[in-house]
Amino acid sequence: MSTVVDVVSQLLFPESIERLVIPSRSNESSENRGSIPVDILDTPKEYIFYMDVPGLSKSDIQVTVEDENTLVIRSNGKRKRESEEEGCKYVRLERKPPLKLMRKFKMPDNCNVSAITAKCENGVLTVVVEKLPPPSKAKTVKVAIS
Repeated sequence: MSTVVDVVSQLLFPESIERLVIPSRSNESSENRGSIPVDILDTPKEYIFYMDVPGLSKSDIQVTVEDENTLVIRSNGKRKRESEEEGCKYVRLERKPPLKLMRKFKMPDNCNVSAITAKCENGVLTVVVEKLPPPSKAKTVKVAIS
């Protein structure tokens, strides 16, 4: 049974993309950390990460590169409530503040980590990681022996 799953996984997620996602640690409490849903698009020139971050603004999110090849996306999980005016108070609070979120992605060797861009619009964080051009093919030059 696991062989079928492995084959399907290999077809749907090529090795280079599969290696991007670093599994989350099992010892992290679900109360303290959430998982950012992510879609990863592999284009010929770049990797594009789409993440849902409802209720967060761009100032709440940090995108960094650690250990030269690990893309890390974090949020502090704080939502600012509308300030109460004098004589006003909340009667009901159902909207939970966002959890502290963190995702790590190990980037392949062909990524240009110095050219990463990110934008946050309408509750979606988009991170673009440019790919380095493929190394030039080795040229074979035939030398005549005299």
